[in-house]
Formats: sequence, structure tokens, C-alpha cells
Amino acid sequence: MKLIHRGLQLLPSLKYGIAGGFGNKRWTPQLIFATYEQSTTGKPPESLEYKVGDSGGGFDRLDFKNIHPETSIPDEKFDLSIDLNRRGSGPKISIPLPIYGAGMSFGSISLSFMLARALAAKRMDTFTSTGEGGYPPPLFEYKDHVITQVATGMFGVREDTIQAARIVEFKYAQGAKPGLGGHLLADKVTSEVANMRESLPFTSLYSPFPFHSVYSVEDHRKHVDWIRAINPDCLVAVKVSTPVDVDMVAIGSYYANANILHIDGGYGGTGAAPEIAKKNIAMPIEYAIPKVHRYLVGEGVRDEIVVMASGGIRTAYDVAKAIALGADGCVIGSAEAVAVGCTQCGNCERGRGCQVGITTTDPELSQFITPEWGAQRIINMYSSWAKQWRTILVSLGLRSIRELRGRTDLLVYG
Repeated sequence: MKLIHRGLQLLPSLKYGIAGGFGNKRWTPQLIFATYEQSTTGKPPESLEYKVGDSGGGFDRLDFKNIHPETSIPDEKFDLSIDLNRRGSGPKISIPLPIYGAGMSFGSISLSFMLARALAAKRMDTFTSTGEGGYPPPLFEYKDHVITQVATGMFGVREDTIQAARIVEFKYAQGAKPGLGGHLLADKVTSEVANMRESLPFTSLYSPFPFHSVYSVEDHRKHVDWIRAINPDCLVAVKVSTPVDVDMVAIGSYYANANILHIDGGYGGTGAAPEIAKKNIAMPIEYAIPKVHRYLVGEGVRDEIVVMASGGIRTAYDVAKAIALGADGCVIGSAEAVAVGCTQCGNCERGRGCQVGITTTDPELSQFITPEWGAQRIINMYSSWAKQWRTILVSLGLRSIRELRGRTDLLVYG
């Protein structure tokens, strides 16, 4: 039987091997199909590998001890929620699942997909991020569930969007290309994208690295204070990559008074990120998480700052493993794209490169995704993930996802 995605035909034979333009060692064809099926049914597939890829390392070799799938687990017995503010001041915000959506900017993705993610976040009572491309007006309808991002290019950063946000995120670096900054090629800079970013159409746009106003913890604190001066009622998140001294970066963000530290390892990002950067610069997230967690514990401040992880998190099991390593939760990007038909073809940097309407600015291709359809598929995927998290908790004798944090004793590496 063929799986049909609005004109895209995914042949079953691709489940058993990597074909040109379909999958890779991390996102195998099996894992892509499994994610797509979960987004259709809302439950784990019966005959596809949905937990790991075939990279030969990292989360693909890390596993839990004594996990036994359960057929019936009452939802009310297991708490999957996490708090996003552990400081003594500021609004108390909790989300029902240990995830929220990663920054994907207008221009890098279609407005249709952006709205689908925002609608899904609203219905699940969690968040999604604008990314660095500004805040398109149609997104204001979902403002209570949208994180607005302030990145080095300052594209589309305005007081009204900061004031509308419950969470504002500084993007200091991205794990897929640390030290390189952002780069939106001219082909994707349509007149609408250019207007949002206050630039010229069909001109390549660069985000520098780093913020040239931040070279110390004190400068970092001034950034956080600047946002709080504009919006005293928001939480401040800080997105950083994973250099070898990521633990020093973490403690610096704590003393800068950030609420959320978002550490982004290599292997994340879309196909627009250079492969040589994704595979050779940032520390893999599975090494960075315990390094940050242990240091913050040693400094006695771990319970005052929320640590969210991203960069190659593909599955419910990846999220659970990241939490067991020491994160509070994860920030999800690529999996949401796979939920609506991404095949990991790697053509994300071109305006007409994405044949399924995700990473495109082409108005015709964008019609492949409608916000309602896309939102429901993302919700279904997370419903399946929630079932898997409950399975993990019951197998480990835990009642809350928060009890899993830092439990490296429950992991094995094989």
C-alpha cells in the first residue's frame, strides 16, 4: 500500500533502505515512515522501528533498562508536565508535555507550516518559536503560545512582538552551525519575507555571529534586563550551542537571570545547515546535557533554571533519554516537519526545493499544507509520544517525567 502525502508518494520499499533524497543514517526511511504513521494514527506503529535510527552512536545506542511495553496505562496516573520558571519571581508557566516547538523562521519555512505549528501549540497548551525571521501578523492570534526570538540579525524585532510574548528567546548560537550565524539565501527572500525582515527582496540575508554587544556575562545580563524592561511579565530563554565549555555558558546564563537555558547540539537544523558544520563543530547533545546538569548541580543552582535540549532529538525515546541525562525537556523541530511529510531530502535552502510545502516560500508549494491539517498531524505525533513516555515511566517505576531527570543509572549504552 502506498502512503500518500498530497501528491507525494512514499513507496513501502523505501522502508528497507536509504534511497536518494529520502532519509539518512539518523533519520532512516523506517523512522520517517514511523513518525508519519504516528502523525496519522496518534499511536506507536506496530511494525516499524519508531525509537531509534541507524547512526551507530549517541541516542541510537543509548537505551533504558527494563522497558516493557504496556497495553493499557491510565493517563491520569502519570504526570508529564514541566515548569518553565523556577525562579522566585516572574509568571509561573507550566506545559503538559516536556516539549515545545523549536525556532523555524518565516522565510526558512512556509507561513502555512508556521501557522500549523502555532495552532498545534495552542491546542496542546504548549509553545512554538518564531525563529529569527520576525513575527508574521497572522501569528498574533496565537500569541499566548508563541515564543518570539531575538537573534543576532535582529530581523523583525519590535517592541510590540516582545510585549505580546509570554516567553522571549535570545538566540546566541545554533548547534547545527555554531560560529557561522544564519544565512537565508536570496531565492527564499520574497517580498513578504523581505518586508518582515526589513530588507530588500531576493537578496541573501546574513545573521552575524555573535551579538556584537555581548562579550561577557555582564553584557548578557544587560540583554536579559533589556527584554524585561520592555515586557516585565515574560520569561527569558537563552539558546546557545554546545562548545566544550558549555557548562560555563550555562552558569553564566543562570547569573544573567535567564529562566530557560536552551542548549542546542549538533545534528539539528534543517537541510539548509552545512553538513560539515552539523557533523564537526558542536558537541553532540548527549554529551552536553550531563555536563551542564552536573555543573549546575555542583553549583547548587540546578533547580532554579530550566534546561531544555535540542539538536537531533527525533523521537519520544530521544526526549526521555535526554531527560534521564539531565535535561528538563526538549525543543522539537525536525520531527514536526517529518510529521507533515518531510523526507529529509536536504533541499531546504531553495525556495522551490521543498516538494511538500514545508521549507519553501513558493506560494503554490505552500498550499500542500493547511494549518488545520498540519496542526492535527503534529498533535497526533505528540499524542503517540505521550503514550510512549507513560510506558517508560511505568516500566521504570516512576510517576512523573520530572522524576526521570538526571537518572543516568536507568540508562545503558550498548
